[in-house]
Amino acid sequence: MINEIYIIDDDESSIVVFKELFRNEPEYRFISVKTEQIDIALKNIPSLIVINEDAIDINVVDICRKIRKDEDNTITPVIVVSSNSSREHRMKVLNESIEYYIKKPVDEGYLYYTVKNLTRLLTINRRISPLTGLPGNVQIHSELKKRLTKQEEFTVLYFDLDNFKSYNDVYGFLKGDRIIQFTADLIIEEIHLNGENGFIGHIGGDDFIAIVPYTDVENLCQQIILKFDKNVKRFFTEEDAEKGYIEIANRRGIIEKFNLTSLSIAAVVVDKNRFGNILEIGDVAAQVKHAVKGVMGSGYIVNRRKK
Repeated sequence: MINEIYIIDDDESSIVVFKELFRNEPEYRFISVKTEQIDIALKNIPSLIVINEDAIDINVVDICRKIRKDEDNTITPVIVVSSNSSREHRMKVLNESIEYYIKKPVDEGYLYYTVKNLTRLLTINRRISPLTGLPGNVQIHSELKKRLTKQEEFTVLYFDLDNFKSYNDVYGFLKGDRIIQFTADLIIEEIHLNGENGFIGHIGGDDFIAIVPYTDVENLCQQIILKFDKNVKRFFTEEDAEKGYIEIANRRGIIEKFNLTSLSIAAVVVDKNRFGNILEIGDVAAQVKHAVKGVMGSGYIVNRRKK
């Protein structure tokens, strides 16, 4: 995943330093931002913000407050680099929930590892799933907002396991966790095979999301379903796998049959200017999910409507 790091300065003097420090690490992308462009930069929700206080004309404390008041950047780490050695000034900056205040002259090695460690911690903290290690809803929403703001064309895929509750009732939650992990690994593997700029998130439970930077997803959905159906049977007993269903007694003691766990994929193609916000994407996705849930066994539906 690309870490976009915004360098706030008005003379663009800092960007060269960072690009040189990270010249061999393509997963880091540095973007120079002038102070009058801060509002635009915040909408893109960067991975990290670095402020070169010596290269701006407005009060750095005001900039820090502006960043922290932005609801999408409340957890975005901020580093202030400055030649101001006053302890009082440093305390004022750190009081705005700023992670690091680095005094000049800067040790480049220290700066390098500070950036590396902050982005690593942010990635860890934004993950809500200890089971799959995938980003949760905070980062999912940020990723969707970022791509919408940039008016990119992309596709959002929602993954949901069918008859998963029945599986847990028969086999238990620990084995259910194994199917969730298997599903996550499968999605990650297939998305990465189709390009490096895909995003995968764990919404919670047996629900996953993927955001891919292309709109032709038919083959991707087919491959994921094919591999899921082929491999999910190993999580069942030979008897259940051969029958193709499991049996559970309901509250009245009547035996009911449930098909083996399957996978539903609801895909929403996001063309330029089709959606104004992520809620609109969610509304369409809910309709597609409902439709694909009506399909027996694993299946997918791709929504390509322009309106």
